[in-house]
Amino acid sequence: MAFTTLTNKNSYLFWKRCFDLALCIVGISACFPLLLVIFLAIKIESPGPGFYRGLRTGFGGKPFRIWKFRTMVLNAEILGGGTTALNDFRIFRFGGLLRKYKVDELPQILNVMKGDMSLVGPRPELPQYTEQYKGDELLILNVRPGITDYSSIQFSSLQEEVGAEDADRVFEERILAKKNALRIRYVKERTFSGDVVLILRTFGCIIKKVF
Repeated sequence: MAFTTLTNKNSYLFWKRCFDLALCIVGISACFPLLLVIFLAIKIESPGPGFYRGLRTGFGGKPFRIWKFRTMVLNAEILGGGTTALNDFRIFRFGGLLRKYKVDELPQILNVMKGDMSLVGPRPELPQYTEQYKGDELLILNVRPGITDYSSIQFSSLQEEVGAEDADRVFEERILAKKNALRIRYVKERTFSGDVVLILRTFGCIIKKVF
């Protein structure tokens, strides 16, 4: 791990939390009109709530509800698996646009402000997968999950990676272990400067999708 003393670790965690809160306050203030428009557009196109509150595993293995803009029809988890497939029939048109540019993740700012998540940290996973963690994978649960990390950058187009058929099986057999390895890498190598770099790389991925 990048920390050599407990003091260094505590200092990192303190400044990381301050950084998270400062950016979230600025982000909500600047983007509130956009967030409101997106919320209303979802309500107009698809019956149901504007937000999705899926269950995820957080710090210390404690479950929490993640905030996302809803991009799928109601009861999507009953209609299909937990992994979103390529051209998934459950995604409504505007929801697909939100997913493409990662805008559906913006409400997770609320999770960051509450303390469930950080801006940068291992992407939170479904309990059905975290219950199977063993060895170094358990390190993932020793830090707050984040909106972005190495795995979310490498698998920024996850739907294309899993394909259109049997997405859950493909994810479990070909993707999950790789994502966990990247999550473990973050836990072991995390630094404040590294967090800033990951945020910049995330914006870079989004800009590439736009242009």
